[in-house]
Amino acid sequence: MPDDTTPSALSTLVETIRSSRTHKVKVAVCDIDGVLRGKYINAERFKSAAEGGIGFNVFGSDIDDRMYDDDYVSGRQLGFPDATVKLDLSTFRNVPWDADVPFFLGEFVREDGAPHPLCPRQVLRRVLRRAASMGYQPLVGSEFEFFNFRETPQSWAAKDGARPTPITQGMYGYSLLRANAHRDYFAALMDECTRFRVPLESLHTETGPGVYEAAILFGEALEAGDRAVLFKTAAKEIASRFGIMPSFMAKWHPKYPGCSGHVHQSLMEGERNAFYQDGGSYGGMSPAFRSYIAGQIAFLMEFGPMIWPTINSYKRLVEGFWAPTRATWGIDNRTAAFRVLTGSRNAARVETRCPGADVNPYLAIAAVLAAGLEGIEQKLELTAPPVTGDNVGGEVAVRAPRTLIDTTRAFHASRIAREWFGSDFVDYFAATRELEWRQWLDAVTDWERKRYFEVI
Repeated sequence: MPDDTTPSALSTLVETIRSSRTHKVKVAVCDIDGVLRGKYINAERFKSAAEGGIGFNVFGSDIDDRMYDDDYVSGRQLGFPDATVKLDLSTFRNVPWDADVPFFLGEFVREDGAPHPLCPRQVLRRVLRRAASMGYQPLVGSEFEFFNFRETPQSWAAKDGARPTPITQGMYGYSLLRANAHRDYFAALMDECTRFRVPLESLHTETGPGVYEAAILFGEALEAGDRAVLFKTAAKEIASRFGIMPSFMAKWHPKYPGCSGHVHQSLMEGERNAFYQDGGSYGGMSPAFRSYIAGQIAFLMEFGPMIWPTINSYKRLVEGFWAPTRATWGIDNRTAAFRVLTGSRNAARVETRCPGADVNPYLAIAAVLAAGLEGIEQKLELTAPPVTGDNVGGEVAVRAPRTLIDTTRAFHASRIAREWFGSDFVDYFAATRELEWRQWLDAVTDWERKRYFEVI
């Protein structure tokens, strides 16, 4: 649906909502951690909300609603003021599992209507505007792996956050038997997400007890970000109907693979895929594609917190568990960080395999696009050869940092991050990640109790 905020478009939507005889409308916005925050509003208020915006206060607290103690944007010294959310009328859809209630996504704006620099959706828009100035329209598709447990919020609290029960056992990837064991839930994910305008290209079991992988149909980058954010919430809300709790945590157990959040990208230059060239290297890589990959190799690590945003993200980055740990590229090689697919004008793309399922999708997409586009702007040469086999040849490549504080410091110091995402966003996001790190330093873990409680 086009991004049409004209009075006629709004009037049409108002009539559509009134004719549905609903008494409420659901609206939501994505916070800095990728969590969808929302509310119901009275249907009679929808027109004024769409014209004047809606107040939300999400910049002043973390994922656990702990208030930030600063005056940067929404701290105690400022009184935790609301920020204005402008509804994007093009995001209109109905929620199939919530009596088809009308639903709209929004994004934060300043008082004068300008984009709010801390809004994740606006950060992605900023990158897309720069891509457009270069003549490119990015297309993106996301994949998410997520474990599913026979838990409710109440049962999980009663267990004190330990030993969740997976819905199936064993390490059965692509198992029809395991999918059939919960076929109603499986079918609901496919069917209801499609009705929710989040079409899934595929859904299957993955390696690990109770783990699924969903590939979301590709589209223009902003729409892809919307779909990814909405899918994570949709999966949780649909699953609760079946007594199931999905988790997009990057690594919930040390013996199992982590949960990925891979991002597929291509660049359109008009009607042409800018990544493909007849007779290009490695089966059709254009010079722009080569520079794009070189940019991701050179710069993506500087944007680390945008693709590894939590303490737990780094537990996934261990050798031997599929998650790439070094900045390598390869031709259709799933052990590389950047899996390049060539040989077809329509399908030429890169799958960036670094992000986990715990990402804020808007920020992850913004990061991978910015790194690649910076490579094109600088006309970087792809000098590193593609890795082969199990990452053979990648031993000298830069290894991903092992902690959130390491990537946060590099991100805060990055000139390129500030150019692409804005200094206001870099300062704020780095501050939120540093607070996450400080809370981790204060935590006492099960590992510590098991190791020291009795013997020390």
